[in-house]
Amino acid sequence: MTVKRSAPRAKADKWEFQARFRRNAFGWRSQPAVTRIKQAVAEIKRVAKREPTLAAEGAVVFLERVSPALEHVDSSSGSVGAALNYAIGELVPLIADAPADAKTRDAWLERLFEALQADQIPYIERLAEHWGELCGSKQTAATWADRLVGITRMALSPDKSLRGHFPGTSACLSALYRAERFDDLIGLLHVETFWPYKKWAVHALAAKGQKAEAIRYAESCRGPWASDLQIDSTCEEILLSSGLLDEAYARYGARSHQGDTYLATFRAVTKKYPHKAAGEVLADLVKTTPGDEGKWFAAAKEAGLYADALELAARTPCDPKTLSRAARDHASEQPAFAVGAGLLALHWLAQGYGYEITSADVWDAYRATLSAADRLGTASEVRDRIRKMVAAEGARDRLVAKVLGREFGL
Repeated sequence: MTVKRSAPRAKADKWEFQARFRRNAFGWRSQPAVTRIKQAVAEIKRVAKREPTLAAEGAVVFLERVSPALEHVDSSSGSVGAALNYAIGELVPLIADAPADAKTRDAWLERLFEALQADQIPYIERLAEHWGELCGSKQTAATWADRLVGITRMALSPDKSLRGHFPGTSACLSALYRAERFDDLIGLLHVETFWPYKKWAVHALAAKGQKAEAIRYAESCRGPWASDLQIDSTCEEILLSSGLLDEAYARYGARSHQGDTYLATFRAVTKKYPHKAAGEVLADLVKTTPGDEGKWFAAAKEAGLYADALELAARTPCDPKTLSRAARDHASEQPAFAVGAGLLALHWLAQGYGYEITSADVWDAYRATLSAADRLGTASEVRDRIRKMVAAEGARDRLVAKVLGREFGL
């Protein structure tokens, strides 16, 4: 399903990225494309500091050209998609906030909608979710909603002879929301469809002040094709917007934040809920990952929960290199903790854990542990514990025994 409408195109200024983003400009390798995407975004953002309207025009030019340029790129790693999501996140505000007249903005929207409809992979489909924002005003959003709602209703119809994919569906829903036509939006989504569309009804209910109903609606959308993380985050924000901090934390706080690492997740939750004690947050997060307790070591260490950190690292495997660094970095101010971390590093090394471990890693853990023990005045005792650990390791051809065996005459 497509909507065609001709629109005048503003004459584009020359941009460095234009020559790089011509149709089929890239081969199958993803990294060159990712690099060029980041360079293009940086170029546009530099211009935005001086000439915001020109930068918005550049953003439109980039979004028009990027999908045809990437048609042959292998996107299976996800790096291209991540780079484009970043680009959309950076460029949408530039277009939305640009001080452009109505004629210019209308032309931009026409060009972007043509790009959306021609997006075959698709690479820029997330642009549609920001359509209301791109419209700039409620009036423009209402105009676009009227233009798209008929086809969107057919695309969402329970009648299989009518329903189908329409690249403008998200744009329509976003425009309805920006136009504050909440009842129309909720009514349009009173059909069986999936979360990326249903979430707009949740937002509409919340905007109408029906926040409890919005949460119930969101919870009813859970299923194998819905993201629990997205639903949790949406519900959390609704509760937070009502000032219900404790309820938001209790129901969704430990589930709605997922960083690239366990430490990043801990930081995100503590930043969101600064009134919560770090120990409480840590304990709640640990419960969400049974069997991975040791991976929360760095989070506990950062929070100054040194006893908890050692206890977690002793329960399940923890990266020996992380433990060794903790032993080295905390030898002066927290020698007891440093000794414990160093011993655990050697313990998990002896058990065969760690990525690309070398003899240097074993020596680093050993020396860091003894250095901290010296400061604590327990070097002899700690050295004896390490000797027993090495002696009990078993086969002499294992790494820790081979590296430290001679040190202890074994």
